[in-house]
Amino acid sequence: MSAPATDPLARERAHLAESRAALRAMREDVEALDIKDVTANWVNSVVLGRQIEERIKALADLSHTPLFFGRLDYLHTTQEGQRFYIGRRHVHDSGGDPMVIDWRAPVSQPFYRASRKDPQDVGLRRRFGYTGGDLTAYEDEHLSDPAELERTSRLLQAEIERPRVGPMRDIVATIQPEQDEIVRSDLSGTVCVQGGPGTGKTAVGLHRVAYLLYAHRERLARTGTLVIGPNRSFLHYIEQVLPALGELEVQQATVDDLVAHVEVRGTDEAPTAVIKGDARMAEVLRRAVRAHVTPPTESLTVVRGSRRWRVPSYELEEIVRELLERDIRYGAARDALPQRVAHAVLVRMEQAGEAPDDRVQDAVARNPAVKAFVKAVWPPVDPAKLVLRLLGDAAFLAEHAEGILDEDEQKLLLWTKPARSVKSARWSPADAVLIDEARDVVERTHSLGHVVLDEAQDLSPMQYRAVGRRCTTGSATILGDLAQGTTPWATGSWAQALAHLGKPAAVVEELTAGFRVPREVIAYASRLLPHMSPGLAAVESVRENPGSLSVRACGPAELDAEVVAACVASLAHEGSIGLIAADARIAPLAEALTAAGLAYLSPGEETTAESRLTLVPASLAKGLEYDYVVLDDPAAVVDGEPDERTGLRRLYVALTRAVSGLTILHSSPLPSQLG
Repeated sequence: MSAPATDPLARERAHLAESRAALRAMREDVEALDIKDVTANWVNSVVLGRQIEERIKALADLSHTPLFFGRLDYLHTTQEGQRFYIGRRHVHDSGGDPMVIDWRAPVSQPFYRASRKDPQDVGLRRRFGYTGGDLTAYEDEHLSDPAELERTSRLLQAEIERPRVGPMRDIVATIQPEQDEIVRSDLSGTVCVQGGPGTGKTAVGLHRVAYLLYAHRERLARTGTLVIGPNRSFLHYIEQVLPALGELEVQQATVDDLVAHVEVRGTDEAPTAVIKGDARMAEVLRRAVRAHVTPPTESLTVVRGSRRWRVPSYELEEIVRELLERDIRYGAARDALPQRVAHAVLVRMEQAGEAPDDRVQDAVARNPAVKAFVKAVWPPVDPAKLVLRLLGDAAFLAEHAEGILDEDEQKLLLWTKPARSVKSARWSPADAVLIDEARDVVERTHSLGHVVLDEAQDLSPMQYRAVGRRCTTGSATILGDLAQGTTPWATGSWAQALAHLGKPAAVVEELTAGFRVPREVIAYASRLLPHMSPGLAAVESVRENPGSLSVRACGPAELDAEVVAACVASLAHEGSIGLIAADARIAPLAEALTAAGLAYLSPGEETTAESRLTLVPASLAKGLEYDYVVLDDPAAVVDGEPDERTGLRRLYVALTRAVSGLTILHSSPLPSQLG
């Protein structure tokens, strides 16, 4: 039955039902494809079959995810009389006419950027409100009507503030103009986004990946895309965003995953980790690798049949010197060396009247004498064994660190008890990065088309290099907040970070408008900025939420009970709850929650309607958000770090995880920087 012509909401519901039916038909069409007679061989059949499977997954209709969230009615200049529904994916009817336009299509861009000052030929912008998967409301903006004042959309605000349970959701319906500019920036350029808590930088980075895959699908399908997060909990939190946008093929990893060439079982003291993460280590490693080359001092004689061909030592030395001066990868130069030597032999053959071809040159390159020469002059290098020797042999380290690291720095690097083998060594995360660097000196690391690096402020220079070599021929989106740098090696500026990454020309964009954290909460947390990140702009939150901040003191004996009571009170509200505490306080708080009969999750475990409370160590809170946060004893969070600046930054992170309400309970005096 058709919707009444006079009921706009009923008409929009009818269009939603028709769009869902059209999407279902699109999926059924793909499912019905018969590829038995269209593939030349079984390999083609497997590849095409997998592509069809992925297409079927991409056409899934998620019942609680609206197919469209907006509508554009154009005026006359570009799309006269046209009406477009904007949604997460393209949907067309049986005749091929669009029923829903992908949010990434050029015609959708005015949905995010049009305003009364610049209507971009849009007469009306309609936003839709949903309850579950049901369309329940709409709201119109007549951009060409000067009588309508600029106002905040109620539906937009409600979507931004909607309580969240489960993993991170996409923000495709709420992207702001300044965010949209970053999302749609060109693939060829690297973008660095500095954004404080609640500015949506993570979501912007993920939506940028989705946009680039739409605009450059063939290229990125060939070269690959990768999202890098700080830890597994964070990756689990964001993992549903891209599938909700129809993108299923983006890989996710941590930096530790990228450099997992050895088993990491050890840790470093902070001063040692800082030195291992210093960019100067790259030159130490380069020297150590290239030191394996021994200039030849004797001539080489190659026997072929009854003839003997001699290449004098000075010519061999020149070949080796030329390869070193070219500064190509150690392994590539080693592969080229036998061919260079063979070419020198072929020149002598031609001078003697022979006419050798490429097959002869290849045979000479494989000659036992040439192989022995290459092994002696340019031996193979095992990156892990090289780093093992650097960290265990003081003389070897001193030789290659001379003029780069002083004696005290070298002492910090050396193991107290050298390991016997690569397998028995207790490698630290920083050691694994050194091995990755050495591997790249030996053999070029594979480069991807686009890399997204989130929480980038916490990386060391050597970690930036590890990420950078995975996008040497591609581009990157760098996301972070300098105020949230909580490692001893946290970067001091984006210019430094981008230089280490190999992208010094990247554009740095700053997001200062906060959409998630209430104004009262972000203002309180921003009191720390002058003491830990002077000069960094505070976030200006657009969210008014009076009463969202509560700070209460109690006695040490009552603290655990008060924290549990605050969790119970928070659970009376809708949404997710995070109890954040210094790492040393997690065990006693876990006991208190259990004794009170409160079930809780660990970071990375998905919240549900039945399990909404997560107990979060402060060290794992970065990048996560909860509707309500109970923060235990701020002073303990600060004291749990090796220095005050890092402690204040850790506290800043903990203070800014709440999107509806923050309750702070303390038995120790609050840090003086909170004023």
